[in-house]
Amino acid sequence: MYKKTIGNYGEEVAKEHLEESGYTILDRNFRCRTGEIDIIAEKHHIIIFAEVKSRYNSLYGNPCESVNYLKRLKIYKTAKFYIIKNNLMNFDFRFDVIEIILNYKNNKKCINHIKNAFQI
Repeated sequence: MYKKTIGNYGEEVAKEHLEESGYTILDRNFRCRTGEIDIIAEKHHIIIFAEVKSRYNSLYGNPCESVNYLKRLKIYKTAKFYIIKNNLMNFDFRFDVIEIILNYKNNKKCINHIKNAFQI
């Protein structure tokens, strides 16, 4: 339950960051048979599929390092389904990872938006 709470908070922070950066949020927590995508957004005719990773520390590595090959493949297949379902073939696409590093002692957070983090 604790991990889910941190994850939900991180996704909200990432959503706010994207909106402040001029992105339009198209969908959140899009699920289908192949997987889930945390945030789907659009800016300048580019659709981004964003995986959000939130952590309180980097004891087990940077948050983006947990997006391994199998996770990337699931995101790709889910994105492909979303593109076909919503008839978005005329857009460019990108896969981003948004790291949210939280601080135990205060409310400060560090946001690292890794654009074009991976390709399949």
